[in-house]
Amino acid sequence: MLELFSMDFMQNALMASVLVAVACGIMGTFVVVNRLTSLAGGVAHASFGGVGLAALLGFSPMLGSLGFALACALLMGILTWRDRKNSDTFIGIIWAGGMALGVILTDLTPGYSGEMMSFLFGSLLTVPTDLLYWMSGLLILTLVAVVSHFRKFLAISYDPEFARVQGLPVLAYYMVLIALIALTVVIAVQAVGMILVIALLTIPGYIAEAYSKSLVQMMVVSVCVSLALVLAGLLLACQFNLIVGPTIIACGVLIYALHFAVKKLRKA
Repeated sequence: MLELFSMDFMQNALMASVLVAVACGIMGTFVVVNRLTSLAGGVAHASFGGVGLAALLGFSPMLGSLGFALACALLMGILTWRDRKNSDTFIGIIWAGGMALGVILTDLTPGYSGEMMSFLFGSLLTVPTDLLYWMSGLLILTLVAVVSHFRKFLAISYDPEFARVQGLPVLAYYMVLIALIALTVVIAVQAVGMILVIALLTIPGYIAEAYSKSLVQMMVVSVCVSLALVLAGLLLACQFNLIVGPTIIACGVLIYALHFAVKKLRKA
């Protein structure tokens, strides 16, 4: 096992794991607090349309995924903000439409259909160095935005009506928050894929919420839980020759089940 850490692909995987854990730990708290789980899942699946477009036109799948994720996230944000009653319908349509478009476009691209698995379930062990630069850049952009506008995000997350009375452009910051979630989805897809990314975004946040008294504390706990999940899943997958993405999520589900059991025992 120790010999693996001397290999370039494993070092890249570890670096990618840290980037994914930090991104999901921080933005996952906003997903949990604002109850945006459905929207984040819709963005993740709809972004596959960008992968299919990139395959067909011959440019970077990362760029295609990023562009589609941002576009779909902002569209979902506007539609759900104006009509919250039908928000699930809007999200479901965009979710299914983006996924269907991606499948059709990849099917039209000769020799590309076999690579769909890496986008659907992650490819942490095959992350190249240039992709690490992309992931690092997106994470830095996300961190700068969160730190510089933290109080605004805090206000619209817990008391949007009071924030509106204070003159804060709530819709504008809500859209920025959704865009940052879309960036996080693109980062996390490299580890666990589009189908499973929603679990990595929400499980650490839900666990952290039970043991935190402030949003900052919740972020710290969420990052630690996320890092533990990603690293544990990576090491177990290497040890037992498993697919990394599903192994990470299986670890997350197990930890959440233990957390849920402990919480019930405490209440009892």
